[in-house]
Amino acid sequence: MARAMLEYTKIVLKKVSFNSELFCIELSKALKRLLPFEIEELTIWIKQFTANKPELNACLLLIG
Repeated sequence: MARAMLEYTKIVLKKVSFNSELFCIELSKALKRLLPFEIEELTIWIKQFTANKPELNACLLLIG
């Protein structure tokens, strides 16, 4: 179940990546519901996903 939530979060973040405000909102929701080890995985994924999307860099502040 936990793994499914991480994958679902990635899908949602991909779908809202056209809007940085929505991306930040969904990311902060995910940070509240995921387990610590999943947040670590998500952090790695987000850094790779946003590498060529500078408009989403502000959201990286949420993950520290």
